[in-house]
Amino acid sequence: MNLRDCFFVYRSFTPIPIVFILLYFTEPIFPFIWIGFGSVFIGEYIRFYAVRYAGGITRSRKVGAPSLCTSGPYAHIRNPLYLGNMVIYMGVTFIAGGVFMWEFLSIVFIYFTIQYIMIISLEEETLSGLFGAEYDHYKINVPRFIPRITPWKSTDNRIPASITKTITTEKRTLQNILLLLSLIFIRTYFGNSISL
Repeated sequence: MNLRDCFFVYRSFTPIPIVFILLYFTEPIFPFIWIGFGSVFIGEYIRFYAVRYAGGITRSRKVGAPSLCTSGPYAHIRNPLYLGNMVIYMGVTFIAGGVFMWEFLSIVFIYFTIQYIMIISLEEETLSGLFGAEYDHYKINVPRFIPRITPWKSTDNRIPASITKTITTEKRTLQNILLLLSLIFIRTYFGNSISL
């Protein structure tokens, strides 16, 4: 298994070291805590919107897709889930605060940029092999990571999943966000008696 495959397969677990470091140094600071909550909300909104169109296939540990999703948020950006994740983790960094908040913000940004560049290159290679000219045409018209303002017109007319089904699909991410925020506040308010 090469490094790109490793990052893809274990992408849910790779942030754990960063989470432990954030928890160790956590010390929420106003007004950054509110900026953080806003970022987490925006990041999860982006993820939720993307999952409504792409569905549960986004949870797969195997690179590929049964069909090419180019509608909804995918008409603006090729990787909305990764953008959402990046915004969420930067928001969590703002919420955690601490004396090294700006340094951790830089580390989080650089770390996830490197991870997602590797994962995206693997996914693009696979999708190009699966969908050929259709995917290449999509790549030319829709940016990888900075959204285009107007949606790209494609033949993908899929209907987004219901809110209920999307919540079920996105349940694990929502639980992880809630757990992480709870740990930050437990560490903050009971930190004197807890050592990590």
